[in-house]
Amino acid sequence: MTELSWRVASISDRGLCRKENQDNFYVSPDERVFVVADGMGGVKGGAEASRIAIETVQKLWKENAPHASDKEAIQKWLVDAVALANENICDAADKIATSSRMGTTIVIAVQTTGKDLHIAHVGDSRAYVMKDGTASTLTSDHSVVNEMLKNNRITVEQCRTSPFKHLLTRCLGHHRDVEVEKTEVEVVPKQWIILCSDGLSSVLSDEQIGASIETCESADQVCQNLLSKTLEAGAPDNVTIVAIQYEPGGENGSNNH
Repeated sequence: MTELSWRVASISDRGLCRKENQDNFYVSPDERVFVVADGMGGVKGGAEASRIAIETVQKLWKENAPHASDKEAIQKWLVDAVALANENICDAADKIATSSRMGTTIVIAVQTTGKDLHIAHVGDSRAYVMKDGTASTLTSDHSVVNEMLKNNRITVEQCRTSPFKHLLTRCLGHHRDVEVEKTEVEVVPKQWIILCSDGLSSVLSDEQIGASIETCESADQVCQNLLSKTLEAGAPDNVTIVAIQYEPGGENGSNNH
């Protein structure tokens, strides 16, 4: 079996229209867990929610990381991490006046010692896989427009301009019980995985994302290209990107901004 190595880069930007950046992200020191959280809510509620989500995952990984070869333990850890993040956000929201407007999305990925990448998400932060010039989503948005799309009530093009495009059907912090969606993908050399907030995916189409990545030679270049394209398109929201570049053999490395 071909040994895999990966390079990681990440970037987060306020965008051109928001007063603050309510996104947060995390790449673990061992580069096996990757997270993006997109906060929502006024009076800094969203920033606080995404911060709590990231810090919860970070602490749980440090204290109770599953063995990298135990797929079942990894899947359980993912669900437990998201559930605990949700609980911690709800606890924090109960203590402040803006509790009804405090929430966050989350997409979290864990790399095994083999070729499997396990992913869990709640909300509309996405995971993409990119290979041979094509970007494909690995996650399904928990949003009103995506439900409309599934029911053939709206087209992909209409999703981008719909007045309901930011309405979520699931997020962390609004209910004590949260349903976590999981998936996994087998990663191979010359492949990319992208985690992002909807500040990217609501602006650039899958085709535009694929075209922006196709000529890149490094994970850092992917982050810079995607952010530049989003800013050129107006960047109405915060933009956060974690890019993972898979190669045969070698050592891992990261570049975070």
